[in-house]
Amino acid sequence: MKYTNATLILPDELVEELQKYIQAGYLYVPAKGERRKSWGELSGYRKELDQRNAAILSEYRRGISAEALADRYCLSIYAIRKIIYQK
Repeated sequence: MKYTNATLILPDELVEELQKYIQAGYLYVPAKGERRKSWGELSGYRKELDQRNAAILSEYRRGISAEALADRYCLSIYAIRKIIYQK
């Protein structure tokens, strides 16, 4: 998430009004519905997890045990089973 100093982009009157409610803190301004990105979409982490999960599923189908996959990917057996059975 990118932080921007309010004094750089907002009119002074608006900054003064905001300061009545919050000072020296962080304020989250959500995007409107149509501009909203899903979790991990901006950073690319969602795609990275999808690729990892596909690799786990592929290895499991080739006969690698859930326990071995848990060790290899540093995940719990529960997390591995969740990945395997959700696809």
